[in-house]
Amino acid sequence: MATQMQLARQGIITEAMKIVAEQEQLTPEFIREGVAAGTIAIPCNINHKNIIPRGVGQGLKVKVNANIGTSSSYPDPEPELQKLAAAIEAGADSVMDLSTGDNISASRQAIIGASTVMVGTVPMYQVTVETILKRGAVVEMTKEDIFDVIRQQAADGADFMTIHCGINKNVLKALIDEGRIMDVVSRGGSFITGWMLHNDKENPLYEYYDEILDICAEYDVTISLGDGLR
Repeated sequence: MATQMQLARQGIITEAMKIVAEQEQLTPEFIREGVAAGTIAIPCNINHKNIIPRGVGQGLKVKVNANIGTSSSYPDPEPELQKLAAAIEAGADSVMDLSTGDNISASRQAIIGASTVMVGTVPMYQVTVETILKRGAVVEMTKEDIFDVIRQQAADGADFMTIHCGINKNVLKALIDEGRIMDVVSRGGSFITGWMLHNDKENPLYEYYDEILDICAEYDVTISLGDGLR
């Protein structure tokens, strides 16, 4: 199945583009051109069945995101569904599921199933939680662990994902050589940085980026590029 961008580049105006055009009070052709050029994204996973598509990007209204998600202290997904409903009622255009509690997959599936707005995820959070449970330490995670979670989240209907692919060996060298007042501030970025330093390997999210694109293309997932340092 073709993605919104692929269809736009074929000159096709999709139903999602028409909906976004109406929301933005712009022409469908304007939206199509922006999607084709990569200046507009419509995060709209093919498996997120009840979503009302929204556009993000150049020439469009500013979008508001709300962060929700379970934690180890509060693992019950029910309050997150209440937060989701409150965010949508307040006018949020998207939510990010940042769950790190038990049953992360079940929480995500419940949130996506109940959400009419786009849902984002941070795969690295789930990978680290599961790796600690399985192997005792974040630095023991494997490329397969990471990509299994990315594929699972895509199949579940996540509309966009923050992928911490902006850190590589050259970036780490510059970080170490220069020094920074705050060092690595990003949570997901710190996990990747610690893994790279411990294992003396390249960031799998950077090294195998094309494989991530293949997964995202299959489900029409939009990537939110995470620099990983802040």
